[in-house]
Amino acid sequence: MFVDYAHTPDALENVLKTVREFAKGRVICVFGCGGDRDRAKRPIMGEIAGRFSEFAVITSDNPRTEEPMSIIDSIEEGMKRSGTKYTVIENRKEAIRYALAMAKRDDVIMIAGKGHENYQEINGTKYHFDDKEIVEELLGEL
Repeated sequence: MFVDYAHTPDALENVLKTVREFAKGRVICVFGCGGDRDRAKRPIMGEIAGRFSEFAVITSDNPRTEEPMSIIDSIEEGMKRSGTKYTVIENRKEAIRYALAMAKRDDVIMIAGKGHENYQEINGTKYHFDDKEIVEELLGEL
């Protein structure tokens, strides 16, 4: 299990390529793209996640003032081009839960996009949200 700040196409590709080198099982990527930012990179991020993982969970990142599903729809355009299996779970905590539940021995989960950030920005408000804390909480439930 890895949590990384990879929030650009180059960063996501590099981190997924690195994980792929040592993964014995599948690479499962949980990621989204921030709102009110470079819209053109969203389908590119989807295609990269698809090319370098066996399964992806597209979710919300920091939607800011945008509708999360609008961002996700843009990511899906690229994901569909890759042909990789994926699902959409808008709620980031539930997306992480899904990835943990589907992972098997030797699979590697890459949670990308937030890394060190400990908040999720929605409509001008920053809510506490830390991917690492969420993973620890969910692993404690298993």
